[in-house]
Amino acid sequence: MPLDRELLKGSVSLLILKLLSDRDMYGYEMIQESARRSDDAFEFKEGTLYPALHQLHRRGYLRSEWRVGANGKKRKYYSLSAAGRKAAHRSERDWQLFSETVNAILAGFRS
Repeated sequence: MPLDRELLKGSVSLLILKLLSDRDMYGYEMIQESARRSDDAFEFKEGTLYPALHQLHRRGYLRSEWRVGANGKKRKYYSLSAAGRKAAHRSERDWQLFSETVNAILAGFRS
């Protein structure tokens, strides 16, 4: 079942940074990997992914380079810069705190 888009809006950058923490990827590969990891519950749309990639690149979090794959196709690969690695760590920490807080509210108490 697809997730509510409104819930996903604030997490796109975090998801991209975490995907690229594992390895360099090109855009369509990120779309496939996010769907695979979420058991098809989450799927980036190109209209969401590419603007977010460009924004992260402008902020200095990503590097990009064109590479030719095994099939001879030229693809733009993205990787994390040092600043991007720090941002990924910080974003994950912030997400953990946010999700713990929301879960506490949903459960009716906070420990």
